[in-house]
Amino acid sequence: MSEQNLTEKIGLLDMKRMPRHVAIIMDGNGRWARQRERERSEGHAEGVNSVNRITRISSDLGIRYLTLYAFSTENWNRPQAEVETLMHLIGWTIRKETPDLVKNNVRIHLLGDTERLPKEVQKSLYDGVRATAHCTGLNLLLCLSYSSRWELTQTTKLISGLVKKGEINPEDITEETIAAHLSTKDIPDPDLLIRTGGEERISNFLLWQIAYSELYFTPVLWPDFDNNAYIDALIEYQTRERRFGKTSEQVSATNNNNN
Repeated sequence: MSEQNLTEKIGLLDMKRMPRHVAIIMDGNGRWARQRERERSEGHAEGVNSVNRITRISSDLGIRYLTLYAFSTENWNRPQAEVETLMHLIGWTIRKETPDLVKNNVRIHLLGDTERLPKEVQKSLYDGVRATAHCTGLNLLLCLSYSSRWELTQTTKLISGLVKKGEINPEDITEETIAAHLSTKDIPDPDLLIRTGGEERISNFLLWQIAYSELYFTPVLWPDFDNNAYIDALIEYQTRERRFGKTSEQVSATNNNNN
């Protein structure tokens, strides 16, 4: 799609109804490479270009939070050579892109069991976190060695520890208590969850946080997920009525009162 056509398409968006937080399961790198008879590593490398594209346009559109499922807990079970390639690619990409992230006012956050990552990768990641800590634009959340069950297990341990110390009574534990001890405790829940690659499942990702997120599945493989495909997802999001358990009439009345 030409730049002019993309601009026209962006013009279809209602900027007052943009999602505050978009989360993406980036799926399809391996299949992209296989379709082209290339090594899987080439698919992962091409996927980095999509990360850069979607990060830039999210920032330009004023989206406040972008969460990317970059490496799951289950991904440790992949062939060792592929894991090593992914680790190298993650570290290299962060080192390379951090100056541009600072320039574009993008702040990096990390979610997951990062202690499992190689030391040199941890250093690159946390150098990026420190370098972008002052940025006030898009918050880029990278989920690395992450799974929702891992996160909920860690949260349970934290709250159990507080109970054991007598700092909280079990009967006082609420949904707010749990949310306050998640990795995302200071971050609003995703408004929109996108999964590329044609699969229609959540794959152990932000299970607590996406309770009321709008879900969008696309057959487009992640390396092919360009700005045009992203705008399609945002346009579709804006056609949804977000009721949060209420009726359409209640939502309409609330919107009219707010206007």
